Amino acid sequence: MAADWGPVVVAVVLFVVLSPGLLCQLPARGRVAEFGNMQTSGISILIHAVFFFVLITIFLLAVGVHVYSGR
Repeated sequence: MAADWGPVVVAVVLFVVLSPGLLCQLPARGRVAEFGNMQTSGISILIHAVFFFVLITIFLLAVGVHVYSGR
C-alpha cells in the first residue's frame, strides 16, 4: 500500500516559502513589500495565511498533486 505524500510536501514547501518576513513580507512597515527583513506584523500574518490557503487549495484540489512512496 503506497502512501500519498503530495499534500504533506506541498504544505511544507508553501509554509516555508510563505512565512512572513523570511523571503518577503506583504504588506511591510511603510512599504508595499520588503524582502528578507525577518520582521512581521499581524496584518502580514493574515495576508500570508490567506495566500497559503488559496495556494494549497489550488494545488491539492484543482491540480491534484500526488507523490506516492512505498511498494
